[in-house]
Amino acid sequence: MKKTLILMAALALPMLSRDPLAQRIGHTDPSKYTRSRSHDSAGDMACETLLPGNALATNLGFIHRCQIMPGGGVGHHFHNECEEMFVVFDGEAEFTIDGRTSVLKGTAGAPCRKGHSHAIYNPSDHPVEFMNINVTAIKGLYDAFNLGDARTNVAAKDPIPVFMTMRLDKELLRAVESYHGGEGTARYRRALDPTVFQTNWSYMDHLLLPPGGSEGSHRHPGIEEVYFVLNGDGQAQVNGETAEIHKGDAVPVLLNEAHSFRNNSSHDLEFMIIGIATQKGVLETLPAGRGGRRGGQ
Repeated sequence: MKKTLILMAALALPMLSRDPLAQRIGHTDPSKYTRSRSHDSAGDMACETLLPGNALATNLGFIHRCQIMPGGGVGHHFHNECEEMFVVFDGEAEFTIDGRTSVLKGTAGAPCRKGHSHAIYNPSDHPVEFMNINVTAIKGLYDAFNLGDARTNVAAKDPIPVFMTMRLDKELLRAVESYHGGEGTARYRRALDPTVFQTNWSYMDHLLLPPGGSEGSHRHPGIEEVYFVLNGDGQAQVNGETAEIHKGDAVPVLLNEAHSFRNNSSHDLEFMIIGIATQKGVLETLPAGRGGRRGGQ
């Protein structure tokens, strides 16, 4: 019954044109960044759309890759039909969720569930590398209610956040031999699981492949993923196509596409993986061939 529901959900999604893999990968390119202000912020960000919503059939809204300029950020606002997560990759920034503010140091993020409010501010004298991930409750719908507060002079900051956070710390990873049937010993952690989110956003994973290591080929009938390269260089294989990948690349993997990743460099290859399901609780992983197993990563 569950497999039937997954198939029905997949058939109900809009058909995407499957461009060659190399054309589907989003590349971080600061030369394409555009300066703007966001939700009544006091200062600028410089951003590009790394992947648009139509990069996936599931309810991805967008992935923006940015720099927060000194004194810039995103003003305090609500989303009632979207969930977002701000992520900083270096330095630190002041994150606000539901009016409570804490300083987080990269690489870290804070998910904001739908019906809640959030903001971010860079009080430093240098740009901070930043990403905004948006997943919607309804495909193609974006909503926001601005509060007219740039959060530039927050006097009281909680030393320990009173909101959910995501830390992508290599020390938290655990060793996994032959990850999904791959070569070598990967290091892996599910940083955020489905209970964190109210939409079909399913997880945020942290994966590290050592030199010569690989993630074995597998597929997800009811989940789409984006592999964002935090550090390193390597090779992606999706549905038999191969592409070289580098730091700052975002590789979209559509429903049921067999995919694997290999570190063919002399340095660690590190990923942040975004998983979005066709329906809540679908976490099926299958080998690239027939048969398979149920469960998460």
